[in-house]
Amino acid sequence: MTTPTTRVVVIGGGYAGVLAANRLSQRSDIDITVVNPRPTFVERIRLHQLVAGNDDAVADYTTILTDRAKLVVDSAERIDSTAHKVRLASGATLVYDYLIYAVGSTAPTPAEVPGASEFAYPLGELEAAQRLTARMAGIPPHAPVVVVGGGLTGIEAAAEFAEAGRNITLVTGALGPTLAKGGRRSVARRLKKMGVTIRDNATVARIDADRIHLRDGHEVPSAVTVWTAGFGVPKLAADSGLRTDRLGRLLTDETLTSLDDPTIIAAGDAASPSGQPLRMSCQLAMPLASHAADTVLARIAGTKTRTLSPASVGQCISLGRHAGTIQMSRLNDEALPMHIGGHLAASIKESVCKGTLSFLAKEARKPGSYFWPRGGKRQKTLTKHNAWQGNR
Repeated sequence: MTTPTTRVVVIGGGYAGVLAANRLSQRSDIDITVVNPRPTFVERIRLHQLVAGNDDAVADYTTILTDRAKLVVDSAERIDSTAHKVRLASGATLVYDYLIYAVGSTAPTPAEVPGASEFAYPLGELEAAQRLTARMAGIPPHAPVVVVGGGLTGIEAAAEFAEAGRNITLVTGALGPTLAKGGRRSVARRLKKMGVTIRDNATVARIDADRIHLRDGHEVPSAVTVWTAGFGVPKLAADSGLRTDRLGRLLTDETLTSLDDPTIIAAGDAASPSGQPLRMSCQLAMPLASHAADTVLARIAGTKTRTLSPASVGQCISLGRHAGTIQMSRLNDEALPMHIGGHLAASIKESVCKGTLSFLAKEARKPGSYFWPRGGKRQKTLTKHNAWQGNR
């Protein structure tokens, strides 16, 4: 008797989507399709290096994606959860038994800031980083460049560009808000040593072609304004009639199953378990992906699914190629008053970046081998996860 094949469509070919697809290949009776708008994998954690000119920030899917998965280079436009179909931008339709929603996050410019859409350059996606690279190539090295946003992306971008010889001002409301006091001081010292001017407690009111205007009335000259403040998510779930949080992340229970449909499981930045999403990061996207895949595998096998409990191990920040800051944290991602700085931190950060691709490649070769510690305590919200325990 032939075992029926279970069709799983993974929307998104980033860190979460690739890991989930690889992990699903533990079973030979699963037909895996990955939908991604690009034919190559993007290392988002290296996009600032792409702009600085010391890394291409891409990898070939043949090196990290299981050969059991079919890669469809296209964009998902709508999920028909009733018919179990995904409509693609090309007009094609994919039918699924289970769908893993791993669309990731975006880095848009803010509509509420006048001039941002015309003059600011976001950094969070490959095409945006390529446009920024071209723009930076068109200005002299001494021209003023403003990086807006003091989160990890803004810090890394400011440092990388300064190390490449650029004249950088970092404008932010707060520098390193997820860091402890010591880690924040470590970052600030290194940025200043690299020649970065830090304007904190500042809010951007308007962006022009050659300057930014702050809410306090001050102006900062800027030949190029780089916007790194805040993340968004694709609107696919909301446009498909699925429940989302205010940012657009798919609302799920603690098994990462959609509150609307037990055959849709979320992973990565676009997941909002119990309306309490984890910090958007590569570090947490991959444990979410393995958990999402395990939920699907359990449903197919008819076994019990586990609730989410990923542990955080800290935040790794590159400050150019020769220094960094490693912020230690509790398992629940709360920053501890402990950090590592200097060249050692840079080495650790680079090892983490390389290790990320190694994790994906190993999971492709040996599905089920990826492991991440559990123990990040979450305040559980009453959800439907008990209703979805059985096999569909």
